Amino acid sequence: MLCRVAVRNLRAHQRRTLLLGGAIGGVTAVLVILMGVTNGMKSTMLESATTLMSGHVNVGGFYKVTAGQSAPVVTEYPKLVAKIRQDVPELDYISQRGRGWAKLVSDTGSMQVGVGGMDVEAEPGFRKVVQLRKGNLDDLKQPGTILIFEEQAKKLEVTVGDTLTLSAPTMRGINNTQDVRVVAIAANIGMMSAWNTFVPSKSLRDLYQLKDDTTGAIYLYLKDMKDIPAVQQRLRTQLAESGYTLMDNDPRAFWMKFDVVNREGWTGQKLDITNWEDEISFVQWVVQALGAITGGLTFVLLVVIAAGITNTLWIAIRERTREIGTLRAIGMKRESVQTMFLAEALILSLVATLTGALVAAGLCFLVNAQHIRAPEVVQVMLLTEHWFLKIEPGSVVFAVALITGASMFVSLIPSFLAARMKPVTAMHHIG
Repeated sequence: MLCRVAVRNLRAHQRRTLLLGGAIGGVTAVLVILMGVTNGMKSTMLESATTLMSGHVNVGGFYKVTAGQSAPVVTEYPKLVAKIRQDVPELDYISQRGRGWAKLVSDTGSMQVGVGGMDVEAEPGFRKVVQLRKGNLDDLKQPGTILIFEEQAKKLEVTVGDTLTLSAPTMRGINNTQDVRVVAIAANIGMMSAWNTFVPSKSLRDLYQLKDDTTGAIYLYLKDMKDIPAVQQRLRTQLAESGYTLMDNDPRAFWMKFDVVNREGWTGQKLDITNWEDEISFVQWVVQALGAITGGLTFVLLVVIAAGITNTLWIAIRERTREIGTLRAIGMKRESVQTMFLAEALILSLVATLTGALVAAGLCFLVNAQHIRAPEVVQVMLLTEHWFLKIEPGSVVFAVALITGASMFVSLIPSFLAARMKPVTAMHHIG
């Protein structure tokens, strides 16, 4: 009964209902889109990180010939891989990559790049994510080849078939060079593709003059990423019990640890167990900043909505003072009057938030379907070329519940005051 009265009242004041409902729906749509941007960025970061720079869990480390000189190297890695396969039943697949930092030289320019030494056949995830613009990924199996990204190809003015030179110091401090042929040029993947290149594992070992059983890190890809903390902790325990020396847990990318490692006095091998979040900790601030912006905007939007709903309900109560007095005079209880106004607020806000969420979800799907290219400056933060907005059901439910709940909350005071009006005073109200 009260709901029917509430619906009738909303219909009777269509202009006010549409204005306030539009405002609530608009705020909900903005909030859903903002969360879509944040979720899309997190998703892209995960995809990029676990493709270019990290596994879900990584067993890397440093080798020191002398106390003051370290290299991101793991020795006798086949034995270590066998041990990991035995201790981690949650594995989906496992791969290994060499890690290096070298100067990449063309006939017209040069740039410093990270060099990953990989066996492309052993990395199905890499093949799924990296989008080739030119060349053939299978050719990366051949020694003396390299995969670079579009931005790098543009800066170095090279294309598939051209030859580049890699230059880097070996573990003993002697500069070495190696010619590599460009066999693949891939689409940019945000800032992470600005400094990453890939060569066959053998080519990286040849550049650094390393043994065949040496690599940079072992990447573990799990069937369920929820198992990451448990696997990471178990590996620390099991590998230590098996005689491996482990570094203290340091949640940073491996290249940010050189200064600390070089100051320590040990020599030989120490393993370092990290996860994908550790390896991209340097870009986490972007997501955190975006989350803070989303939170701030949400607060401002809620204040605007609160002011709008309160003001609108005050106007409604003023316009309907005589109606309230009549309802009270014929026997409607105070609680029923208050419930009637709350029902109006609930119906209006629920319909508006659901509509706003649906519109926002439609816009997000449309943006994703159109593959709209983001400006280059934004690409660096988005970690992808195109706008990607990820709509998660939990985020939509959160936005609808938050805006609806806030609308109901600010409706309590005017509804309470309306219910406390004296019937005689209300019926003689003019205006």
